[in-house]
Amino acid sequence: MPKRITPAKHLFSDTGPAAAKLRLVIVTMDNHLAGTAERAGGVVRQSIPGLTLSVHSAAEWTGSPPALQACIADIESADIVVAAMLFMEDHIAPVLPALRARRDHCDAMLACLSAPEVVRLTRLGRLDMSGEMTGAMALLKKLRGKPGNAAGNGKRQLRMLRHLPKILRYIPGTAQDLRAYFLGLQYWLAGSEDNISGLIRLLVTRYADGPRAALRALPPPPPPIEYPDVGVYHPRLRGRISGTAADLPAADGKPRVGVLLMRSYVLAGNTGHYDGVLEALEARGMAVVPAFASGLDARCAVDQYFFENGKPAVDAVVSLTGFSLVGGPAYNDAKAAEAILARLDVPYVAAHPVEFQT
Repeated sequence: MPKRITPAKHLFSDTGPAAAKLRLVIVTMDNHLAGTAERAGGVVRQSIPGLTLSVHSAAEWTGSPPALQACIADIESADIVVAAMLFMEDHIAPVLPALRARRDHCDAMLACLSAPEVVRLTRLGRLDMSGEMTGAMALLKKLRGKPGNAAGNGKRQLRMLRHLPKILRYIPGTAQDLRAYFLGLQYWLAGSEDNISGLIRLLVTRYADGPRAALRALPPPPPPIEYPDVGVYHPRLRGRISGTAADLPAADGKPRVGVLLMRSYVLAGNTGHYDGVLEALEARGMAVVPAFASGLDARCAVDQYFFENGKPAVDAVVSLTGFSLVGGPAYNDAKAAEAILARLDVPYVAAHPVEFQT
């Protein structure tokens, strides 16, 4: 399991005095990407030795004034800021003034997958989301989820997110910065070590400015690596993830437990807590079907891996996502969760406070 990074710890820093200095700060909800960023940093630093990267999580600063002050200090001196997954008022309010103050004085600010007041801080080249969204920028509205209709929107939104950069590639002007925004979303949502490396390189090679402008001459990153939107995970699987349950260790007549995981943790390699649960279940003589889905609607994973020929194929379900079965911080659909759990009709254990369904 990747080690936890303390809020103020810089993941990598410059040792070459002649290298252009650039400070990049990631501000996000939790620290599950900290280990991934550390590994990605080791790769990126080979071509950008003057780069300093730090990651700050709301999960740390909400209970620690020193952690909050370290985050604010890094924002105040950042050349590039990434703010993502900030939904809750308790997470947003402490850092929003610092983000607003730094917005017009840094090289770029990418704010995504967050509350509107955070997303509006985005400034990438000529793309400024603080104003009215017209023209190409109106495409962003089509990627917004709607409470109660998440299942219908999810696949369409992901398809659109993958296709838009290909379309925008041929449109000059602000559309190129909008394309960079969508690419940033793709890198983040499939946050493996390779993709976080790509996100860093995208922002640096496109938006480094002033004394850092020479960094734009570096090669751009490869396109985001795509992973299954819905799949299974197991630490003994080759590649650790697959699109088919047949690749999992054989059940051999054992009781089968469906285990719901967060895709972002799986791709980030932050799976020590999952692996421990899976090993414990297997040690008790059970077979596990660990499944994940994009977003916060687990129904597609349940449908695909916990049913066979329309009948339940597991004897129990354990959710390790930390969220309700259908929804998360921004919305919840308890009736939809109730419907699929009734159809599944096996014991369901949410390994966190059950707030939205039994």
